[in-house]
Amino acid sequence: MGSQDSLPIIWKAESTTEDYERARIGRVFNHRRPKRYPVAIVEADKEEHIVEAVRLAQTKGVRISIRSGGHSWAAWSVRDDALLVDMGKYRQIELDDESGIVAVSPSTTGRQLNTALREKGLLFPGGHCPDVGLGGFLLQGGMGWVCRSWGWACQYVKAIDVVTADGRQLRCNEKENNDLFWAARGAGPGFPAIVTRFYLQTKPLPSHIRGSGYIFPKNNFKEAMNWVKSIANTFDEDTEIVCVGLYLPDYAESVTLVSFTTFKGSDADAVTALQPVEDSVPNLYLQKWFSRPTSLQQEYVQQGLANPEDHRYCCDNVYLHNESNVEDVLEEAFTTLPSRKSFTLWFSMAPTSRRPLPDMALSMHSDHYLALYTIWEDEKDDQLCESWVRNVMNKIAPHSVGQYLGDSDFQVRNTKYWGEEQGKRLMQVRKKWNPEGRICGYLDNGDQSGAEGLPNILQ
Repeated sequence: MGSQDSLPIIWKAESTTEDYERARIGRVFNHRRPKRYPVAIVEADKEEHIVEAVRLAQTKGVRISIRSGGHSWAAWSVRDDALLVDMGKYRQIELDDESGIVAVSPSTTGRQLNTALREKGLLFPGGHCPDVGLGGFLLQGGMGWVCRSWGWACQYVKAIDVVTADGRQLRCNEKENNDLFWAARGAGPGFPAIVTRFYLQTKPLPSHIRGSGYIFPKNNFKEAMNWVKSIANTFDEDTEIVCVGLYLPDYAESVTLVSFTTFKGSDADAVTALQPVEDSVPNLYLQKWFSRPTSLQQEYVQQGLANPEDHRYCCDNVYLHNESNVEDVLEEAFTTLPSRKSFTLWFSMAPTSRRPLPDMALSMHSDHYLALYTIWEDEKDDQLCESWVRNVMNKIAPHSVGQYLGDSDFQVRNTKYWGEEQGKRLMQVRKKWNPEGRICGYLDNGDQSGAEGLPNILQ
């Protein structure tokens, strides 16, 4: 074990403004920058640095915050007067060929992991955006590839290594420290320890990935949404189904894109899976493509284009009641986008949403997931874009059963994130392992929640 003198640390009081700002927000994806200022940033490149940082925080009497990928819209890692541990330089991907279990560091992205696994004919259903770190993604549940059927990414977590709030290094799984393991699958940014390593079960990589897409005028959003909703719940289970309101270069007005991406073992199976949408699509579309070959690498490129770097973001989301009249509830969200780079997303979550979940903190979902991704470049448009998100979500919220942690900002809106009993249990686990709130929890308005956590009440 090294000494604290060996820590790669940038102190606010001792560094140049340029060095400090680079460390504070240089890896924060959202350029709507937080006005919060840690006392120092530790740029950890090994596990020992994380342990030393926890001990330093104890000595200094300050909180400690964690950054895996820096992709949270609300920049949860950046906290006033805390010691920020940035894991961007701490990297590990180690595959056990026999078991198919891969050990990864939290800063590893889905693209990095799947690029390494591709050579072995394997896949992990990580995040769609190529630069999302697995740490935050898995802790909040992980709405990954084909989540509607393959299940939540956190269901593939077999064990974790953690550093606790008092500096201990522990292995957590179903048998050891199982309450932390339970919490790690769904606690999100309120997890009461620091994950240093995930052990993930991989899947065979389907050899044929193909996609079909149908672009409708925004005036036909209701017809498009009603169509896709009518077929989604019983559709082929290896197919991801999404409806997006967005602007495309070829069209002056926004459009509605209904997309089906299937993961199969042969071209014939892919065509068979996608044929029902080709046969049933309403004849109202502007453009379409059927069973077009693609790959995870190509999909990551497209996701990166849809979520550009160096932009400002404001996001929110809901799970809608299963029986919601989705086409009416979401019409404004899909057809009044405030900027050309913004988009609204509906994911079909059945059949996963109809299956019993394993015993884990993640316990909230429904058939219909809706997320608003408002994207712009100039600070002068902040009020326009932020108010659009608030106004649209205020109208949708009465139809909600809860919210996904990953696209949330607890400073702006609080609602339900877990089942009733799971929420209570999670707050108890948090108090057991982090009673003083040494490890920063949920960033609510004023950063006041501390060890208490979130109320988990539907609003």
